[in-house]
Amino acid sequence: MSTSARFDRGHTDDLISFLTASPSPYHAVANAAERLEKAGFRQLRETDAWDGSAGGRFVLRGGAIIAWFVPEGADPHTPFRIVGAHTDSPNLRVKPLPDTGSYGWRQIAVEIYGGTLLNTWLDRDLGLAGRISLRDGSHRLINVDRALLRVPQLAVHLDRSVNTDGLKLDRQRHMQPIWGLGDPQEGDLIRFVAQEAGVDAADITGWDLMPHAIEPPAYLGRDRELLAGPRMDNLLSVHAGTAALAAVATSAAAEPLPYIPVLAAFDHEENGSQSDTGADGPLLGTVLERSVLARGGTYEDRARAFAGTVCLSSDTGHAVHPNYGDRHDPTHHPRANGGPILKVNVNMRYATDGSGRAVFAAACEKAGVPWQSFVSNNSMPCGTTIGPITAARHGIQTVDIGVAILSMHSARELCGADDPYLLANALVAFLEG
Repeated sequence: MSTSARFDRGHTDDLISFLTASPSPYHAVANAAERLEKAGFRQLRETDAWDGSAGGRFVLRGGAIIAWFVPEGADPHTPFRIVGAHTDSPNLRVKPLPDTGSYGWRQIAVEIYGGTLLNTWLDRDLGLAGRISLRDGSHRLINVDRALLRVPQLAVHLDRSVNTDGLKLDRQRHMQPIWGLGDPQEGDLIRFVAQEAGVDAADITGWDLMPHAIEPPAYLGRDRELLAGPRMDNLLSVHAGTAALAAVATSAAAEPLPYIPVLAAFDHEENGSQSDTGADGPLLGTVLERSVLARGGTYEDRARAFAGTVCLSSDTGHAVHPNYGDRHDPTHHPRANGGPILKVNVNMRYATDGSGRAVFAAACEKAGVPWQSFVSNNSMPCGTTIGPITAARHGIQTVDIGVAILSMHSARELCGADDPYLLANALVAFLEG
């Protein structure tokens, strides 16, 4: 089966829609689930008994989704091919007591989530999104996608050294957005959210809310060869993995699959992955093991399946920056629209080794997709991903890959407009085996 022309620029158009509709991890997994349902997948509840019949399944838990497709005739020991990603992005998160303000301004108290570039949140029109928890135990998504909040920067007249000494932001004092005039009133924000959601404020007993930039994604450049938008780290990979899994499942009837393809999109990667929905939690291992057991497998079958499993941990990486070329390794310069990148770090901040490189290279060759290598400058600390966590926690071979972008962890990031569909094509080839 040829995968070289499966996705084209229309995939990037669809990515724009996905980014716009996914202002929070909870929206991202809901949108991924909706797309998988259209491809014939069905949701399983973790509290129900599972069967081992063929077909597509997915599990939702908070801001995480695990989806898989069992081909006809799959054995209990059939290995998995996993695309790993994460749904969260560095941003601002609303505190438990959100109503604050001073000097006649009403403000919202926020906490800094992950390693966000604080200055990129200044003077932007912000909406508010996330989920609310209701008294009956249910959850409801909320998305106020209009200009509601703003973190105002201090005027240059009151900070004369800002352009010479640099902008200095205190995470506690300088990042609280304004949303109106007057004195703060306890319960004001939640009453507003309740009205937007069409529920009684007294029924809201919990919330996971976050501001988001409302400026939509857009093609950029003379030839529209670039894409600017929010939350590319790492919804770009979530979208590509969802599209690839749906495509592979749809075509499985025509050509049997030697592996069980899986999408594992976790929450909380940006703050260490240590949660029940993070990659360092038990969710993935539990789902894979239950899949083996549902097909009549034993512990021996589970061990055999895991031993043959490979995971591509797909996350964004750094494209070479034209204004800061010295920050990059002198011989590794990933470029926009150069294809997905293979991320290597011998100290295992990335999980890639030579064997994993061969797996990724084979997938790209099958798909007809160019690819690049990324290595950090030796004098700069290297970031990390869910890759090493997945490899160590589950004992499965893991390879770190992604798309090269600029402005990582900004409220608005930049990538090549062709790279999202090149990544998706490579993922299809990988999942097909």
